[in-house]
Amino acid sequence: MAKVESFTLDHTKVKAPYVRLITEEHGQIGDLISNYDLRLVQPNVNAIPTAGLHTIEHLLAGLLRDRLTGVIDCSPFGCRTGFHLITWGQHSTTEVATALKAALQDIADKITWDDVQGTDIYSCGNYRDHSLFSAKEWAKKILAEGISDDPFVRHEI
Repeated sequence: MAKVESFTLDHTKVKAPYVRLITEEHGQIGDLISNYDLRLVQPNVNAIPTAGLHTIEHLLAGLLRDRLTGVIDCSPFGCRTGFHLITWGQHSTTEVATALKAALQDIADKITWDDVQGTDIYSCGNYRDHSLFSAKEWAKKILAEGISDDPFVRHEI
């Protein structure tokens, strides 16, 4: 079985919230795809409840595309501590952390239920499992802790 980089990371050494470049992959014609770890809460210490995480996921899908070029996907980790962000090309972790911080600030301060895409039976596979209240509270908590562009040394942006 192939080794997965994320499972070789010592989760006891990282200091969330942070952004980390996991890997860069080059396609057969030279295209570059980057995978980032957007860790919002400390692994094995906290986890975002599914309804709040689900709403954050739907919001980041649009908010990060508004702030970064080449966003392919932003998907939650099963452990509910953050997200994978997949992009075409390369962005610095500082650039990604800055975009994440701005998106979370919008979630905390500006977003209303009408802004959340994909919340009905036709556009979401589990449309009943959302909580904007939870998403806003977690965004405020994450912002209060500060987002680092380094997973091991706190370097808040």
